[in-house]
Amino acid sequence: MPETAEIALSAQAPIIIIIIPGLGGSGPEHWQTAWAARLPGCVRVMQRDWDRPDRELWLQALRRAIESAHTPVGLVAHSLGCALVAHAARRWPALCARAVRAALLVAPADVDSPAHTPPETRGFAPMPFGRLPFAATVIASGDDPYVTFARAGGFAAAWGAGFVDAGTVGHINAASGLGDWPAGRRALAALVDRS
Repeated sequence: MPETAEIALSAQAPIIIIIIPGLGGSGPEHWQTAWAARLPGCVRVMQRDWDRPDRELWLQALRRAIESAHTPVGLVAHSLGCALVAHAARRWPALCARAVRAALLVAPADVDSPAHTPPETRGFAPMPFGRLPFAATVIASGDDPYVTFARAGGFAAAWGAGFVDAGTVGHINAASGLGDWPAGRRALAALVDRS
């Protein structure tokens, strides 16, 4: 993992932003890749295999990223990465409560629905529905092929997270044409300010 730099998104203490891609790893045109490359204080979780996700290996990589920050972190997860964050919070509630200040959970993939998500995601089912031990915001699109808008809202409610309607922008990924997604950066800054 590369050395981390702190990012001050608010008047509070600086935090490290950990980028958590989903299935496929968020390619070069994805806003997560743009954030990791351009914003100071961002690091990206690296997984051994982005196309054949193994929940246990992915959890351990996320834990290493959180622990190596040595300062409070903000998580920025996309798609399957949102399920990963929910599993981490259930597995290590004390660590997450202590080390994670906030999580931006974007376009959570419905790992429980074979009609919406591919077989590679089944290892992340069932989706944890416990309240998260840190501040969180879920951002969802009305026409996301990987989760219904209502189901995304249900995740937010179960996790105790805020819920933001992104409009109709698909899976909020590279195909959505968002570039480095300034609205997402503003949502992250607002979340960190509130936490």
